[in-house]
Amino acid sequence: MEVNVAQLMKSSIGAERNYEVDESHNIEGEEVQVRGEVKLVRTDRGILATGSLVAILTIDCSRCLQPYKCPVKIQFDEEYLPTIDVISGLPLTEPEAQPGYFTISDHHIVNLSEAIKQYAVLAKPMKPLCHAECPGLCPHCGHDLKLGLCECKKTETNPYSAKLKDVLKEEK
Repeated sequence: MEVNVAQLMKSSIGAERNYEVDESHNIEGEEVQVRGEVKLVRTDRGILATGSLVAILTIDCSRCLQPYKCPVKIQFDEEYLPTIDVISGLPLTEPEAQPGYFTISDHHIVNLSEAIKQYAVLAKPMKPLCHAECPGLCPHCGHDLKLGLCECKKTETNPYSAKLKDVLKEEK
C-alpha cells in the first residue's frame, strides 16, 4: 500500500488522514488479503502510521503439522521519516539513533507494505493449533490421531526414565 503524503507533510502537526485497506500482500511467499484501517498523522519529524488490520494466514499446526487458515490481527505504530524536504526539495540528514527506520520516499510516498509484512509475521501465534483439542501425532509411529487411533505397539517405558524406574524398584 502506497500513499502520497506530500500534502500531509505540508500540514500542521497533528493533521491526520484515514485510509481503508483491502488489498493483497505477499507474506512469507503467500498472497494474503489484508483488510482494515490505517491512520496517518503528521508528527514533528514525519508521519506516524497506525494500522489495525486483519489477515488470514496459512499456518502449520504445531501438533498435527497440517496447514490451516489462521486469522491474524496486525497492529502497528511506525513513524516514517522524510529523506527530502517537502518544501525545498533538498535532501535531509539521516537521524543517527534510528537504524532500520522506515522512510518517506523522494517522491513523498509512504509504502506501508513492509510494515504490514513484518507485523503480520510477528502476529502469528507462537504455538499455532488448528483447534484447541487437536490430538496431534502418535509419538511412536507418527500417525495423525485426528484420523483415529493408531495400531502401533507402544513401549511402556520411556528410555530416558528406565534407569530411574530401576532405582525406584531397588529402594522398595
